[in-house]
Amino acid sequence: MRISVLLILLLLLTGCRQQVPSSFVTEVLNGYTPVKNQGKSQTCWAYAMLAAIETEHIMRGDSVHLSPAYVEMRMTEDRRAPKSKRGMGQTLLNLIQRYGIVGYDAMKTVDTPAPRWVFLYGAQYTPVEFAHSVCAPDEYIALTTTAKYPYGKEVVLEVPDNWEHNRFLNIPADSLLAHTARAVRQHHGVCWEGDISERGFSFEAGIADLSLINGRTTDDHCMSIVGIAHNPEGKRFFILKNSWGTDNPYGGLMYMSFDYFKAKTIAVYLTKEAFLSSR
Repeated sequence: MRISVLLILLLLLTGCRQQVPSSFVTEVLNGYTPVKNQGKSQTCWAYAMLAAIETEHIMRGDSVHLSPAYVEMRMTEDRRAPKSKRGMGQTLLNLIQRYGIVGYDAMKTVDTPAPRWVFLYGAQYTPVEFAHSVCAPDEYIALTTTAKYPYGKEVVLEVPDNWEHNRFLNIPADSLLAHTARAVRQHHGVCWEGDISERGFSFEAGIADLSLINGRTTDDHCMSIVGIAHNPEGKRFFILKNSWGTDNPYGGLMYMSFDYFKAKTIAVYLTKEAFLSSR
């Protein structure tokens, strides 16, 4: 009996160690603004999508640092929005087109008064004008992968956070992975949305890898993809910028295996330019 217990403990410990690679080799790491901490807010979608826009501008040689707090505050003006302030990456794109955006330093918390103007490079903008300058209307495309609907068609995702009934282009999982990886290698900003309820997801370890699949994919979280790496065995991982602070082994970054991405992705957002250039 004692031997059996020791054997079970040994197997469990071995399984835990296998989930956390000892090191990674970075293949590409794109520019990104400092890791944020969303605290108790449920606006990860705002943090992640703004981070993707910021990375996109860094790739273009332009520097912008945008305020999730401004979006959270303006969201209360939309009568359709849930009180929880939950949403999707596309929600952020829609809200800033309607209400604008300001710089991060101008509004770091929701308790800060919302600025009326944005001053940048000697120019003065309204928040809406500034939003259109950093993210043109219809600049981004929303992608999903689900066998419930035909591929190559736009579908309305039936998830609670899609309260705006946004449409997503449905493509096969292999194609979604390929488009995302090529966009990241071309230094584009990408926003990931998906399921973090699996046992293989650990912010404390900085790893998202498959262990036991629970048979369902839920819309739990959003992060920005900023790079690609591989472990000593050659297994590839996306590097993601999270919004839960910096208290993990990688300063708040997460390493998500390509296998986890294929199994647990709800949606990906990238510019249409990045999508077309990766076809």
